[in-house]
Amino acid sequence: MSLIPSLFGGRRSNVFDPFSLDVWDPLEGLGFPNLPSSARETSAIASTRVDWKETPEAHIFNVDLPGLKKEEVKVEVEDERVLQISGERSREQEEKDDRWHRVERSTGKFMRRFRLPENAKMDQVKAAMENGVLTVTVPKEEEKKLQVKSIQISG
Repeated sequence: MSLIPSLFGGRRSNVFDPFSLDVWDPLEGLGFPNLPSSARETSAIASTRVDWKETPEAHIFNVDLPGLKKEEVKVEVEDERVLQISGERSREQEEKDDRWHRVERSTGKFMRRFRLPENAKMDQVKAAMENGVLTVTVPKEEEKKLQVKSIQISG
């Protein structure tokens, strides 16, 4: 038997059962009350992962939204060149006979906002969802090439 579980609150662990291993919480037992559900739901906002890349033609956002349907996600564009991606992940219905061993997936509302650069074509934004990944494409205006005109020097 390992000494580590007994040092951190007497948890019992079984190395052969991956579900029995708990993550050690350094704040456990220090008198902090349990976090309210609103604080846990706030973590859903922070944990929504987004990749934003810029190509020569567009700004592309890839958002990980596993388990969500496209009807549960909203993509909006505001006047000030702000792209907003929001939605809500509902909590599973609990039956009275259910016994949960672990709840790690975040639930609640999420929202991410991005201020887009001047060259974004805000009226041509497209969004698609496939396999739990939302892809938002914001086309870019073509960069105007500076025209250089040679001036003859007299004299």
